[in-house]
Amino acid sequence: MTTRPEHMRNHWWWRPGWNVGRRFYTWHLTFGGQMDVHRFAEEYRTALAGTEGLDPIPDQWLHLTMQGIGFIDEVDQADVEAIVEAARVRLAALPAFDITLSTPILDPEAVLVPVQPDGPVRAVRNAIRAAIGDVLPEVPEKAEGFRPHVSVAYSHGEGQAGSIGQALDVTEVPPAAARVESAELIVLHRDNRMYEWEPYARVHLG
Repeated sequence: MTTRPEHMRNHWWWRPGWNVGRRFYTWHLTFGGQMDVHRFAEEYRTALAGTEGLDPIPDQWLHLTMQGIGFIDEVDQADVEAIVEAARVRLAALPAFDITLSTPILDPEAVLVPVQPDGPVRAVRNAIRAAIGDVLPEVPEKAEGFRPHVSVAYSHGEGQAGSIGQALDVTEVPPAAARVESAELIVLHRDNRMYEWEPYARVHLG
């Protein structure tokens, strides 16, 4: 995105299939123990604290969305286990890598931070999609349009975006480095105006 939005919109509208209590299998990169990422996110939480309409993301729920599988009541658990095993084989062929988070972008629904380099992240996603394709007749979600990023806040309402943009303009935060050594399959929900989850399986790279 090259042009900042003038207005924010509610990220938490109920997308098709979602409701309170429903759970979803999806792959994420997560950042437990990545203290530099936590430092980076905290500095932006502090910088954005005076703005309205944002839900800052706690360290526990920082993530890079990768690839969904489906709602847990629609996917056979045996298929999920088979996908995990296929992913172990495919991700073992990819080396661990480092990413950097630097300058946030204001999206109408979030303050998000692109990650660089994005090539290794895309390679992990492609491997996960291939693993799903090894098991299911169709891989959900489009391969195209993937933008590797880590959000630091979500918008929870409709309103002007100016104060958020101004807060970002006057904030200088040193970039954060993260080491990616695994991908995690999680059971996700959004009951509490936040993406929260239980871990299902962690698959290591290399």
